[in-house]
Amino acid sequence: MKHILIIEDERDIIELVKVNLEKDGYQVSSATTGEDGLQAARQLIPDLILLDLMLPGIDGLEVCRMLRQEKQTRGIAVVMLTAKQEESDIVTGLEVGADDYLTKPFSPRVLVAHIRAVLRRKKKEQESDDLSVLRVGKLSIDPGRHEVAIDGKVLNLTPTEFALLSILARRPGWVFSRNQLVDDIRGGDVIITDRAVDVQVAGLRKKLGQWGDLVETVRGVGYRFREA
Repeated sequence: MKHILIIEDERDIIELVKVNLEKDGYQVSSATTGEDGLQAARQLIPDLILLDLMLPGIDGLEVCRMLRQEKQTRGIAVVMLTAKQEESDIVTGLEVGADDYLTKPFSPRVLVAHIRAVLRRKKKEQESDDLSVLRVGKLSIDPGRHEVAIDGKVLNLTPTEFALLSILARRPGWVFSRNQLVDDIRGGDVIITDRAVDVQVAGLRKKLGQWGDLVETVRGVGYRFREA
């Protein structure tokens, strides 16, 4: 289920959008100010943000700029919702990092279509990124070959260990909870329980040897891949 965050100060619009998105199978959260929206985006890391430009406090353009500047939020898709229809406003919105732009009033069906299109585009971009070989020092992770090597020597990782390392290494510095890791891994054909994550990480570290400390424990939360 994709998670959509609505940052909009008009509660009637929030309710209208929420009803239509939930009907289409999306999980929906909302915030009514720029400050609250930023905080929610950092905590929830939604798949897409519907962002109004005219917000109390920090306006939508500044919110978008800040989202794109921060490592943990820069990859979130952003669709701007606004009553401003001037071409210059649309250009400005896209220049600060919005993926799409929809003017008010809008049809809920058109909004859902825009959201689907943006999420499809983001998915293709992510799939392209995920197929590239990732290198950290002498460590290389090749998704296409499903191989991890150190100084050219291929390691004998289990599918779960490979999935864990790939998820963490693609987002260095990001903290993943055990539940998030379980959810991501279950997206494929691997079955893993919450408690088993700790066992899998221990096995992964052992096989990585001196590179094992790249996988860091964040006490009480989960794990992250150490930033270079």
